[in-house]
Amino acid sequence: MDSYSLSAAAKINLYLEIVGDRPDGYHELVMVMQSVGLADQVTVRRTGSHHIHLQCHHPDVPDDPTNLAYRAAALLQARFPTAMEQWGGVEITIEKNIPVGAGLAGGSTNAAAVLVGLDLLWQLGLTQIELQTLAAELGSDIPFCIAGGTAIATGRGEQVDMLHGLDGLFAVLAKSPTLSVSTPWAYQTYRQAFADTYLDITTAGPSRREKLHSSPMMTAISQQNGDAIGQHLYNDLEKVVLPAHPNVDEVKTTLARLGGLGTLMTGSGPTLFTLTANRSEAEAIVQQMRSRYSESELGLWIAPFLSTSLQLIEP
Repeated sequence: MDSYSLSAAAKINLYLEIVGDRPDGYHELVMVMQSVGLADQVTVRRTGSHHIHLQCHHPDVPDDPTNLAYRAAALLQARFPTAMEQWGGVEITIEKNIPVGAGLAGGSTNAAAVLVGLDLLWQLGLTQIELQTLAAELGSDIPFCIAGGTAIATGRGEQVDMLHGLDGLFAVLAKSPTLSVSTPWAYQTYRQAFADTYLDITTAGPSRREKLHSSPMMTAISQQNGDAIGQHLYNDLEKVVLPAHPNVDEVKTTLARLGGLGTLMTGSGPTLFTLTANRSEAEAIVQQMRSRYSESELGLWIAPFLSTSLQLIEP
């Protein structure tokens, strides 16, 4: 094969707790992450050169080495130098559907797709664990995006424990087209406001992980109980993002009043989601939101829960 195309899904956080500071400067986190059916398409193609090229027509996506997808290819080139010599360079094409700066891991899932695509293109034969180890060098969400589905993510997010997948649930995603939130800003602002509540992660980190495993959220997931999952949605970063962006808070309030199983901001935002038990309920919520907000004011998507993040697209 001279090229591979993959569908690279977005993720939402069903649970995000900030435990404390880590020695590496990141935060110790305890999260539940879920792949959803809003996806970019990422294609890796052999070229006649020995270089990496990236193209994406979205104006806010860089096509240089600052792009996580580019960095993923450069990492594999550095670790497996004979692969590019043998198979040639690569052109990466990204068709963006996931909003940028939205807390949906769009850049991370693109990087995961490049790692998997180049593993196939260069016939490296890497295991999922090996791919996730490489992914952790690039970003905290990328190891989850290699596997996808439903998972607990701990550490800075790179330690992934897969859970039994959730079937049949849908998320209505809502994001302003003109608003993005910087992830570093969100975490730094949270640290400034709440550092006095941080726990010692050498003792609290393991205990918080254990507490999540025995929490009502985990019981709800194991029982595939959508109503209970909706009741236990949680995100610490709402404490700083929503006060800084009252319009996001207002959209969340509106969403929460329209039914559904529960409403939450995902990641560092500003994307919000409401869970529903089926597509017809999701469509009804979208219709009600459209009566309140125009497309220029608010982007809306219906995204089913997925059991995996990456899917190979057959030529």
